[in-house]
Amino acid sequence: MSVSAPKTGVTGNILSSDIYGAERTAAAPFGEALIREAETNPRIVGLTADLGKYTDIHLFANRFPERFFQIGMAEQNLISVAAGLARTGFIPFATTYCVFATRRAYDFIAIGAALGSANVKIIAGLPGLTTGYGGTHQGIEDLALMRSIPNLTVIDPCDATELSQAVSAIARHEGPVYLRLLRGQVPVVFDPDAYQFEIGQARLLSEGTDVAIISTGLMTARALKAVAQLSGSGVSAALLHVSTLKPFDTEAVLALVRRVPRVVTAENHFTTGGLASAVADATVDAGVPIHLKRVGIPNCFCESGSIPYLVQRYRMDSEDIAAAALEMIHK
Repeated sequence: MSVSAPKTGVTGNILSSDIYGAERTAAAPFGEALIREAETNPRIVGLTADLGKYTDIHLFANRFPERFFQIGMAEQNLISVAAGLARTGFIPFATTYCVFATRRAYDFIAIGAALGSANVKIIAGLPGLTTGYGGTHQGIEDLALMRSIPNLTVIDPCDATELSQAVSAIARHEGPVYLRLLRGQVPVVFDPDAYQFEIGQARLLSEGTDVAIISTGLMTARALKAVAQLSGSGVSAALLHVSTLKPFDTEAVLALVRRVPRVVTAENHFTTGGLASAVADATVDAGVPIHLKRVGIPNCFCESGSIPYLVQRYRMDSEDIAAAALEMIHK
């Protein structure tokens, strides 16, 4: 059963009409957006490491076969070839699963792409708990790894709208980018006619005075549902969506936590090294005291299983975000 959006508190009119039930979806928003960009920019090329169909770049390959490179199951080569193409004037979009990019090709991203700021776009599928295939395929630590690399922009989109807009933004952005991918039928949370993604800019989605929720990626949809649940209990929750982990919108975070110091972070990632750590770093550096509760993946290799089971098993649903917020208030 879907939950209606709160009558008050939501800023602007940027949410789709039925965000919580995820009844609206868009098919392969990354692939479709990449085709649109490539139709007007001949410098854009696509690459994959034997995962074209499973990262939605097969649509680009079908449309522009002469601009597509199948590297095979060789992620280090994928990044190296992409860096070489970037240094000859192309804008390469290289897709694979995030565990393969970050674990197998970390040094190649750091040295081949980031050290010289090569204009490489790394598109990383199956982030966090979006697959049930266990520790070999679940990218649960990628944001921590990528945030630590200098010169690298790191983005975790919420939905189909933001993913599509992020593709356009990074195609125009000069420098290496790591973008988490939502593939296949992707929920539509934000109204594409009203929402506008910008690299490095967080968005305040809900005003509130009792607790501040700061979320990233697909956890923002769950956080919006948590805001509605808390509102039904008389709790006023602010919600800040941080889609760019690097560069981090420290100003927006500090503006929120200075007025609402009870903070819950929500991320589809380890609770260390990603969003929660970025929030903690920002507040400590600024000398702003907060009470922080982290919702995310614990420091373990997660089990195999269905996505609903895993979300419940590791306490990452909207009810868990709401419970963390109530715990902060009653502490």
